[in-house]
Amino acid sequence: MLKVVIADDEARVCRLVQMLADWDALGMEVAGIASNGFEALELVEALMPDILITDIRMPGCDGLELIEKAKLISPNLEITLISGYAQFEYAQTAMRYDVGGYLLKPIKKDALMSTLEKLGKKCRERAASAAIMERLRQESDKSHDLLRNRLLEDLLYKRLDAPSREQLKSEYGFPVQDGLLQIFILKIDYDPDIFRSISEDVKNKAEELLDSAVFSLCFTVAFQFYGSAGYGVLNYEPQKRDQIRRALRQCLNQLEAGKFIFGELKFSLAVGKAVDTAEKLPLSLHNAQNAVTERIVEGTGRLLEAALPASQINSRKLLDKYNMAMNHTVDTLSTEEADKVIYELIGEVSRIPSVRGYELLDLILSAGRTFAVRLNINDDSGVLGEFEDRCGLCSSVDKLFKCLRDFQRRQLDSLREHHENEAIRPIRIAKQYIHQHFNEPITLEDVCAATGFSISYFSTMFKKETGEGFSKYLSRIRIERAKSLLQDTNLSIAEICNQVGYSDLKHFTSTFKKMTSLNPGQYRKLYG
Repeated sequence: MLKVVIADDEARVCRLVQMLADWDALGMEVAGIASNGFEALELVEALMPDILITDIRMPGCDGLELIEKAKLISPNLEITLISGYAQFEYAQTAMRYDVGGYLLKPIKKDALMSTLEKLGKKCRERAASAAIMERLRQESDKSHDLLRNRLLEDLLYKRLDAPSREQLKSEYGFPVQDGLLQIFILKIDYDPDIFRSISEDVKNKAEELLDSAVFSLCFTVAFQFYGSAGYGVLNYEPQKRDQIRRALRQCLNQLEAGKFIFGELKFSLAVGKAVDTAEKLPLSLHNAQNAVTERIVEGTGRLLEAALPASQINSRKLLDKYNMAMNHTVDTLSTEEADKVIYELIGEVSRIPSVRGYELLDLILSAGRTFAVRLNINDDSGVLGEFEDRCGLCSSVDKLFKCLRDFQRRQLDSLREHHENEAIRPIRIAKQYIHQHFNEPITLEDVCAATGFSISYFSTMFKKETGEGFSKYLSRIRIERAKSLLQDTNLSIAEICNQVGYSDLKHFTSTFKKMTSLNPGQYRKLYG
């Protein structure tokens, strides 16, 4: 069973969370309840729970401080926040931390269950990964490649804070020789509307080039693709540092030379800081990850290196301005206004000298996430994940801003369509009723009674959506059916009159001629 701690200074909120969730179905149990941040930290340290559900504002230790300290105690702790609409700005800041979800007050059962299911899945996947790791360790002699790939994965997902030299050898099959360690990233950008993913042929070609030019110069190597990026760890002699840099540059040039053969792919290569101890590998990775985002401002086809200073960008101020501008846009669902907000954001950023790629990427991702929160887009829908993946494939500033603009447009269009569908739903129901009962002496009052709408509301909406009044629409449906019967049957005109809902033959004939310019007999002679 997964252990859950609930922290809220309102006892009724704690009881509500306990009562709403089906803990047995989730495979979870409430291990502890805290009424303030200090108690929550004590429970986290004592119980080592899998999940913490906490109010964003509590006495003593506030939400952000609680998240930071709890993560220091239990790095794998999954956290979901409880907040009200009035605390949105504070929640927005908290979402930049490693928070797995948020719940808006008043808490709904469906939202709580959905969030807990998502966090439970992450906990179990992590446990499964640990089990796999244990099995791989037992078979290390046969599984060095898999173990080394697991090293890259654990570094990427921050499961290794400061690995020791002995740990790399015993747990990951990566023996470190005296010398330097360095992480590099081969980034491949493409248009996700054209390609679904990078082909295995491209990955194999890239690894083949690296193997012949770079890996042969090293003591030990690990390399693996994750999505659109290949991550590598190199261990080599210090005197080969420049030679390896040239070899990496050579590989990049060869990939660039063949990029159109591969199909409009863009290649970049980033290297992290060369470090002299295993414990500093996460630093080298962080350097490389920051460096690879520089392709957004510097362009692709480059060998990118770390140690670039931050600019004077005030991301918080820009995001606050973006959110304020988006308030009215979301209320009106105006695509034009949303585009204008993007253009204003572009203008603000363009005035900042030497802005870094990682700063831009973080800004756009944060803007997209807060936009999604405002539209109440559920993380489980996959919409936000797709947006983040698309941002990760952007190779220029223009493409990055376009990615945010297109995301806004798609979500606003989708929400507008949903609202429009809800607005015309009464008309769809009424049309269905008319088609089922047109052969009866139905009236406007009958349709309104059957569908539950007032006569004045229905009449206005019906004419707005169909372009004609109820009587004219009913007459058209009846005459269309009469035309079909005149063409396809030998029924008398009087029988057809009754079958399409008219009790007066003279009235039927008059209506038919008015709508077709022919009386029923003439129509049958011409088309029957």
